[in-house]
Amino acid sequence: MNPSQIFLAGAGLFALWAAGPASAQAPDSLRTQGGMNREMVLEREYKPTVADADKVNSLPAVREPQVTHAPIDYATVAAPVDPARVILTLPADSILSGMQYNTKRGYLNLGAGSYLNLNGDFGYHLLSSAKDQLQIRLSHRSSDGKLTYGEGNLTGEKVKAKRNDEGGFLDYRHVFPKAALSLGGDYTYKGYNYYGAYEMGLSEGDEMPNFDRDSRQVNQQAHFKAGITSLPGANLDYRFLLDYRYFQQKYGADTDVKGLKEHSLGADLGLSAGFNGNQRIGVGGQFHYFYYPYIAGTDSADRFRNHFEGTLTPRYSIEGDNWHIQIGANLMYVSKIGDYTDSHFFLSPDVKADLRIGSKTLLYLSAGGGIRSNSRYQLTEENPYVGMMWQADPSRIPLDARLGLKSNLLPGFWFHVFGGYRITKDDYFYTVQQYAYMPEGWGNLSRPFALNSRQLFGGLELKYAYRKLVEVSLKGIYHHYSDLSGDYVGGTPDYRPYGKPKVEAKGSVMLRPVAHFSVGMDYYMATDRWAYITWNEKMKDVRELSVTGSYAFNSTFGIYVKGSNLLGEKYEYVYGYPLQGLTLMGGLNINF
Repeated sequence: MNPSQIFLAGAGLFALWAAGPASAQAPDSLRTQGGMNREMVLEREYKPTVADADKVNSLPAVREPQVTHAPIDYATVAAPVDPARVILTLPADSILSGMQYNTKRGYLNLGAGSYLNLNGDFGYHLLSSAKDQLQIRLSHRSSDGKLTYGEGNLTGEKVKAKRNDEGGFLDYRHVFPKAALSLGGDYTYKGYNYYGAYEMGLSEGDEMPNFDRDSRQVNQQAHFKAGITSLPGANLDYRFLLDYRYFQQKYGADTDVKGLKEHSLGADLGLSAGFNGNQRIGVGGQFHYFYYPYIAGTDSADRFRNHFEGTLTPRYSIEGDNWHIQIGANLMYVSKIGDYTDSHFFLSPDVKADLRIGSKTLLYLSAGGGIRSNSRYQLTEENPYVGMMWQADPSRIPLDARLGLKSNLLPGFWFHVFGGYRITKDDYFYTVQQYAYMPEGWGNLSRPFALNSRQLFGGLELKYAYRKLVEVSLKGIYHHYSDLSGDYVGGTPDYRPYGKPKVEAKGSVMLRPVAHFSVGMDYYMATDRWAYITWNEKMKDVRELSVTGSYAFNSTFGIYVKGSNLLGEKYEYVYGYPLQGLTLMGGLNINF
């Protein structure tokens, strides 16, 4: 049996087994330590604008740095309007918002559509008491349809784009009288072909090289985590979290070359204590070690080097009735990678503050920094077509400053205006690999291209809801990159933020005109994107419209129909890789 069949069979059998104990419905909410209410909410099905099987490529997003733990979290302040536009192997959220999830222990979703797109999601709460929570989730996305090349030597020719993603997740939490233990792990399997093609150095009438567009590359990763943390409200706050990730690719430069293996061990540690009633002092640390074992016959065996990353953050915070200030610093170190790089020690601020104005307005600012590992696992998650012969150095972010205002002054209306400035050393963009056509090997690979960058951004987010009948949201961000600089043989001083849009906007409307029925419309736009081949090439803007209609017969059964790319736009997330045209999908959702 292939992974798809195993997933569907396993999900079905488990659903039948679980139907018995699930008949005794769990309570709507569970009382946890400290008197706080905790709703039993399963991690839900995919967000239809992001995670459908028709999204077989990744639009390189404006990535957020890894930030250290802090009482104030602004991680989503200036996130892309549609981050991580890839097939999500462990999805969340619901396509059938009218169904009552918190009275059920499990769910099963199945969907199918054009281009042989198949979706499947399964989740179940094995334990759901105040002291013990144990959850399992399985996910499947696959696509095997024919797409048409755009401009270039293969204009109009069709190619089969293959993608097969499976994932499983297990998470356990136990609450002791004064601490909480968490254990978990996940596994993902991703198979896909390098089906892309582009024009490079060929004269009119020349034939394209005979590169491999049929064989499937396979990425597998296993991730395990364990930790113990203090409970909310404790005067002595601590955390001790460890995680291990194993990642491997099946092939290297072609199917005759073995792929690499990557091991990473990480620790997230923290200790803080309160004093004088409203003040706190503490220190946090994040550490990662990456190990690449030598594999005979691997084309990249001598290219990938072991290295260490570490961040130590002392901080002090004080809190008033309507304000909160945190002052600290990040002391960061990245060890030497290979013979042509240096080790780096650098600093960044760790300052955050917020001020509540009245009861419905919040003014905040932050200045931080961090390290982005750019591990092989991270790069392939962002762009599966990245070449396998280069190791990307960690990105160093000495400054990431933000300022914003959130308000809910009018009933049902909420707005958020924000802006910021970020400096990054070795910021990575994806360009088309030169000499990508290897005899009988892969073609049109992406290269991780390091540039020092300065990014100024600003945006506005609006939301409006009228009872449960109408929900409207709109978010737009403008990105301006400057001082792009770096060393690149054969390059040009006219660097661009390759693959990343200057303007992103997303709008959505959800209508619930009658009971049990909802219809939603989503629109995403990304403009001014560039690709680098041996010249700068402007890519076509992304304009994507989708509409989803769903009907819930009751709290157990529901159905949905979705249309994607309804405008029939032809664009690419990764240069040379065409996307699906108008796509239709239908499915059902079962809660038990």
